[in-house]
Amino acid sequence: MTLDPETAPCATNSMAFLAQEGFFDGSPCHRLVNAVNFGVLQCGDPTGTGAGGPAYGYSAEADSLVALEPAGDGIGLIYPRGSVAMASGGSPLTIGSQFFICFEDTQLAPDYTLVGTITSGIEVIDVVAAGGNDESLEPSPGGGAPLVPITLQRVTVQS
Repeated sequence: MTLDPETAPCATNSMAFLAQEGFFDGSPCHRLVNAVNFGVLQCGDPTGTGAGGPAYGYSAEADSLVALEPAGDGIGLIYPRGSVAMASGGSPLTIGSQFFICFEDTQLAPDYTLVGTITSGIEVIDVVAAGGNDESLEPSPGGGAPLVPITLQRVTVQS
């Protein structure tokens, strides 16, 4: 993926720091959502539970969303296929290490910092998405563990 330090400096620096520390290495992607206008694979929690993260948090970076198209509902935005955005606990300072990759154009509230774009390998995510999920997180927050497991073996950052 390519990160965007111009519009998402906190998220970019945090992801780079965590990658350099080996924080993501060996962590499973724990959540897959296959829904109409909502297709994401969520990763970045070394515990694989969706509750893990670093010992710090930060707020969303609104500047990262300027280039996104509005959704048809007049409220949300379209995070295009290949987008990488930071997951959030819904209140300030709850962004940490968890991120999601949109494997289809995804309509979401404008609450998620767009940190980058997948530049290669999305076909692997397509295979995981096609396998579906176990629906263990339905109805809220939605989705479940991917039925085709996927793990971040090693995450590195290049300048």
